[in-house]
Amino acid sequence: MTQTTGAPLAVVVKGWPRLSETFIAQELVALEEAGLSFEIWSLRHPTDTKTHPLHDRLQAPVHYLPEYLRDAPLRVLRGFLSATRAPGFAAAWRMIRADYARDKTPNRLRRFGQACVMARELPDSTLALYAHFLHTPSSVARYAAILRGLPWSFSAHAKDIWTSPDWELREKLSAQSFGAAFGATCTGFGAEHLKDLADTPDRVDLVYHGLDLQRFPDPPDRSHRSADAPLALMSVGRLVEKKGFDRLIDALAQLPPGLNWHWTHIGGGTLGEALQKQAQERGVADRITWQGARDQPEVIAAMRAADLFVLPSRIAEDGDRDGLPNVLMEAASQKLPILSTPVSAIPEFIRSGVHGILTDDAPESIATAIRAFAEDPLMGPTLADKAYERLVQDFRMEPGIAHLVRRLRAIMEPGA
Repeated sequence: MTQTTGAPLAVVVKGWPRLSETFIAQELVALEEAGLSFEIWSLRHPTDTKTHPLHDRLQAPVHYLPEYLRDAPLRVLRGFLSATRAPGFAAAWRMIRADYARDKTPNRLRRFGQACVMARELPDSTLALYAHFLHTPSSVARYAAILRGLPWSFSAHAKDIWTSPDWELREKLSAQSFGAAFGATCTGFGAEHLKDLADTPDRVDLVYHGLDLQRFPDPPDRSHRSADAPLALMSVGRLVEKKGFDRLIDALAQLPPGLNWHWTHIGGGTLGEALQKQAQERGVADRITWQGARDQPEVIAAMRAADLFVLPSRIAEDGDRDGLPNVLMEAASQKLPILSTPVSAIPEFIRSGVHGILTDDAPESIATAIRAFAEDPLMGPTLADKAYERLVQDFRMEPGIAHLVRRLRAIMEPGA
């Protein structure tokens, strides 16, 4: 079933489209508009009912691999039989056996099955693979690349770095074990960790996502805020442990009774019911609006109406953590003051007291920071101006896209 014609680059993603991964959509649209031709191979079908305008701009064809092997047994069987005849089958089979011995999970076998399907269905024109996330998508890309005898590369972000075992990261970063030709990651914090695990540090590049400022309106005038209006707090992020919204709810419950405030949350997530119950128990539920998942224009409109963006990121029990959340740069694009925590790479964008407020994630500390912000009307505009300046000077999207285009074209050269 191999296609005879198609794009030279195959891009592997967890799911397409996904509301929570705007940074991937932004990058792929920019790569396409820079002249890179590719096709998307998605490990999952979409589950979000909404999409961003960015998703509509992408012209690349999208192929969906079987999310569960039992869903497409004939397709998987054809993929495996085709793989046994592939020149790289012996190496790929040794690898999956070794990987499964260290990770005896259905997900590990599913990765190999998806890779077999992908290797069979990739067009003859494919010259390289590029995976977003260093865990499951990179495993599928790596197995498929070995089967087809092609180079592969990756973009790593946060959870995929910090929850993957070191043995797997080392092998994906070593030429001796069919590792990536190169890898990009979006934070200096993550880049240093991966460089320490790689066989050679130049296998890993620091490439900030940055922001395509052409997609955003000019920031509103924030020089005046009505003293009678509630302090409008807002957050955007999945309702998961690492975002720290449980700590924020406890912090909101500690704010002085005389402080008039309202918090709006945008995003879905598995902890929604638990957090709403927590808000009820703390007596603050009537001051909270849960908006659920929203597209990017709706997010930006909410940012323009807010007074303070709050993201109390922390390290989850399993080691998962944020990298440098794009929503912080989006808030800065609208000159919305930022309150966050010094987790991972957040201090790479925000210096506390200069571009925003960074505090530890203890509810008492968050409450103190919110109260200090509310009491100083000059603090917000001053911090927001500096964050906007930093965004424009150092965190635009264009340099990173130019670097990725050069890297990806290089591995598609004959002999690469």
